[in-house]
Amino acid sequence: MDINQIKSLKGKRKITMLTAYDYPIAELVDRAGIDMILVGDSLANVVLGLDSTTKVGMPEMLHHTKAARRAVKNSLLIADMPYDSYQTHPEECVKNAQRFVKEAGAQAIKLEWFERCLEVTEKIIKSGIAVMGHIGLTPQTVDKIGGFKVQGKDAEAARILIDQAIGLEEKGCFAIVLECVPDKISGLISSKIRIPTIGIGAGVHCDGQVLVINDMLGLFTRYTPKFVKKYTDLSPLISKAVEDFKNEVIQEKFPDEQHSFGIKDEEFKKIQGC
Repeated sequence: MDINQIKSLKGKRKITMLTAYDYPIAELVDRAGIDMILVGDSLANVVLGLDSTTKVGMPEMLHHTKAARRAVKNSLLIADMPYDSYQTHPEECVKNAQRFVKEAGAQAIKLEWFERCLEVTEKIIKSGIAVMGHIGLTPQTVDKIGGFKVQGKDAEAARILIDQAIGLEEKGCFAIVLECVPDKISGLISSKIRIPTIGIGAGVHCDGQVLVINDMLGLFTRYTPKFVKKYTDLSPLISKAVEDFKNEVIQEKFPDEQHSFGIKDEEFKKIQGC
């Protein structure tokens, strides 16, 4: 899957996108035929146990993008730009974006909206790197938008989101994530721009949908956002497997003969008593 293929899906069928942060999960997601895989900075929360996505940086994001890259054969691989790579230091945005492409093998990067977003987006796209925008609830700047809550709930706020989406399209973004936006506003934005919108908590009218895979698999139990649908709940299954292992080891049921290696009796006799 490439950028042009993703753009061509608008109006034809819904686009699918999931996060992945390591080789085994990225391989499963890719094999399932998901259109885009995002190595999201949400790994700060769901993988590294941090309380904010602003606490993850370039070393972690590059490390996990490289891991996912080794598995991905068909999906479009996108890397989240961490907060300090373009918001704290906008002058380093192109250099950092290039590292994701050249070192880690990403095919595109994603930026969250902030006050200099259009400027940074334009610089990165002019350098030859594809950019996915992200508006609405932007976790990296949650302190500036009133916390973790739905964005665009009144006409003035909705107009701002529309203007942001149009601005990002004009700068050359190939798609835009809409997070925690009322479904009617997402539909309006989707109808006003020619590039795909990817919703997360933004209703059915977006051109595609994304979820954090640890949320949808029930692997992250600290909290579950309203917009998350758990397609399975792996946490209790994993807990039971771990408990079964512990009990079998204590009871000397594991390892059994099936999971052990033997030696011929005549060979063992040769070293007995040594």
